Amino acid sequence: MVTIFQGLGGAAAAAAAASLTNSFDSKKLLLPSSRRSPAERKASSFLVVRSDGSLNLNLGSSNGRARTTKADTSAASSALKPGHELLLFEALREGLEEEMDRDMHVCVMGEDVGHYGGSYKVTKGLAEKYGDLRVLDTPIAENSFTGMGIGAAMTGLRPIVEGMNMGFLLLAFNQISNNCGMLHYTSGGQFTIPIVIRGPGGVGRQLGAEHSQRLESYFQSIPGIQMVACSTPYNAKGLMKAAIRSENPVILFEHVLLYNLKERILHWYGHWSCHDWLEANCGQFTIPIVIRGPGGVGRQLGAEHSQCLESYFQSIPGIQMVACSTPYNAKGLMKAAIRSENPVILFEHVLLYNLKERIPDEEYICNLEEAEMVRPGEHVTNLTYSRMRYHVMQAAKTLVNKGYDPEVIDIRSLKPFDLHTIGNSVKKTHRVMIVEECMRTGGIGASLTAAITENFHDYLDAPIVCLSSQDVPTPYAGTLEEWTVVQPAQIVTAVGQLCQKLQ
Repeated sequence: MVTIFQGLGGAAAAAAAASLTNSFDSKKLLLPSSRRSPAERKASSFLVVRSDGSLNLNLGSSNGRARTTKADTSAASSALKPGHELLLFEALREGLEEEMDRDMHVCVMGEDVGHYGGSYKVTKGLAEKYGDLRVLDTPIAENSFTGMGIGAAMTGLRPIVEGMNMGFLLLAFNQISNNCGMLHYTSGGQFTIPIVIRGPGGVGRQLGAEHSQRLESYFQSIPGIQMVACSTPYNAKGLMKAAIRSENPVILFEHVLLYNLKERILHWYGHWSCHDWLEANCGQFTIPIVIRGPGGVGRQLGAEHSQCLESYFQSIPGIQMVACSTPYNAKGLMKAAIRSENPVILFEHVLLYNLKERIPDEEYICNLEEAEMVRPGEHVTNLTYSRMRYHVMQAAKTLVNKGYDPEVIDIRSLKPFDLHTIGNSVKKTHRVMIVEECMRTGGIGASLTAAITENFHDYLDAPIVCLSSQDVPTPYAGTLEEWTVVQPAQIVTAVGQLCQKLQ
């Protein structure tokens, strides 16, 4: 990493250098010839904090080198190494430019990427060099231009889609999830989607809730997507070039504070979410909204209509998530969600709508943050929710016949977890199995495993076992669809293996 303090005098530079106590252990910058002229590099004074922790003061002349924090001999040897120094945003641009020179199919699209040069100048000068068709300025319509990029990739181009801020790409989530990640699979391999989706993200300096989001966790559960994050100019350029050449869709995460721009350029557009409004207005507003609808893997509904989106939403601050599994808790959770002052997402499984049971005539509500003890037991804690509750209970009958006594808990509250109920069960059984229909990578089970390990590790006598759906889009064929989802026989086998380890 290289940090620049532009326009500093000698005393100010020394003071800034003294205040920097963090050293960065990143790879030295070794890149091809620079496209910046010597005059441009000498235009002004700046303090350079290199990735090895040394500092140089450039005063616009060859004699302006300041004393480094390491030995002078180290600085001298560093200066003799081949290559050239670039800021991270310049390294991204250089990698992009080299690939555009190399392959005429590479193109760029996004808001202000053309003659303005991008919100952080990653595409500066490219429109003049390659023309408006290869560096395409788009309207403020993320879903539309991301879809256009995916379509372009299907026809043989290699587009780079820039989000002015990664948070804005939430508006294109449908394109990224249902099309970008799935089309290679759902087309039977007829299409590849060699697209790069990139842009600034992370927590900046007082950029507010909407412009300070970490979206890695939002995208990691999407089958078919690769994700990388750059942290130095060296790997920024290398990852950019590798992503462009990949036949897979790649999301490249760039942190807003690593560009080393001399000034902050803000663009305020109307992309606001529930938690953004609450935070930005300092609690003046509450957002008592319920978002609900059918989901989960149905019966031959195909990939786009068979998704478990719990993992997509669990990282959003300020959102509560619950999943109903019976007529009783469906009614109770619905009433509780409507009365809540918080925004609540209620997950309903498409295959549970025709369940029937007797419920009380008198009014009742369920606690939004409370799990349900379905079956007490002594040998192993089975944590599940939604449709998988019935797979676990079916497996429990077989396990009882085999001499096991499983405890079954419907966690219901997907965010936050009811760690009180879960913890008491773990302390009793000392074994945990999680069964979910969500994807294994970044799913609810992964978050639940982390929470149990962090809070109740000393009570565990065996590693936590998590049975999840396969990390692939749900097939349309009934047999293949069944194979992607956890079945009762798998639960029986896994519980038997978990308990036998301790015998």
